[in-house]
Amino acid sequence: MRLVFAGTPEVALPALEALHDSGHEIVAVVTRPDAPAGRGRRLAPSPVAARAGELGLPVLKPAKPSEGDFVDELMRLAPDACPVVAYGALLPQRVLDIPCLGWLNLHFSVLPRWRGAAPVQRAIMAGDDTIGTSCFRIVRELDAGDVYRTSSMPMPDATAGELLASLAESGARQLLDTLEAMAAGEVPTPQPVEGITIAPKVTVADARIDWSAPVTEVRNLVMGCSPDPGAWCELDGERFKIYRARVADQSEPGEAGRLRTTRREVFVATGHGELELLEVQPAGKRRMLAIDWGCNTAAGKVFV
Repeated sequence: MRLVFAGTPEVALPALEALHDSGHEIVAVVTRPDAPAGRGRRLAPSPVAARAGELGLPVLKPAKPSEGDFVDELMRLAPDACPVVAYGALLPQRVLDIPCLGWLNLHFSVLPRWRGAAPVQRAIMAGDDTIGTSCFRIVRELDAGDVYRTSSMPMPDATAGELLASLAESGARQLLDTLEAMAAGEVPTPQPVEGITIAPKVTVADARIDWSAPVTEVRNLVMGCSPDPGAWCELDGERFKIYRARVADQSEPGEAGRLRTTRREVFVATGHGELELLEVQPAGKRRMLAIDWGCNTAAGKVFV
């Protein structure tokens, strides 16, 4: 098939690689425009743009996919299908109508649960028991198209970043399988009208830790916000980030936010139970193991 692939962040790379190796003809790659990156905030291509360039694939970077020049170029390319992974822009109907088989999105949830930008983060934060992927036909309404394939598994003990990387690998195989099903004329299934939840982008404000919450909720927030934006609180008036933690026990609480240390462990009291810190980042310092930070300095301090 003639394909135009659309994606932007690193999580889209496994799908791009799989499509490139599959024998399908990728006639172009669509991605977001170059954006400021790094300490110098210099313009840099997206991970997808950079890899597409290495693979020798033509790259299109419309500021908006409604731009006339982009629409004209897509019509000229005449793709059979347009697979998408985390492109990051809404597609107008006249663009959706161009490929004869449509636009196919790989989404990191089992739809209709967690439509939106941050399904993996929101699933972990909500304490979901399962997670998965869906391949569905893109329509104008957010993540509401008919579904070709889904896959689910028990929620692992992983950060959002780790889980997303794993789902990107398995989802790339699902995307290839779904493209073959589309070409064979398979009819997708409408999503259920019940069970719809929305997964908006996780903001810095969303990631603030409430130490009066139960320990499982705090743990889920930490793991769901890792690595970005990073769950945080304050210590001695400065921001303190926590990237990995686990439930130590769920006994009656002490003073919420109070730190307790042993020779090799750092614990924090919550509203119900105690959290063990595993990976942290104090203000002005690099990420580190909690034992390297707190065993000699944290005892008796209180997070707020």
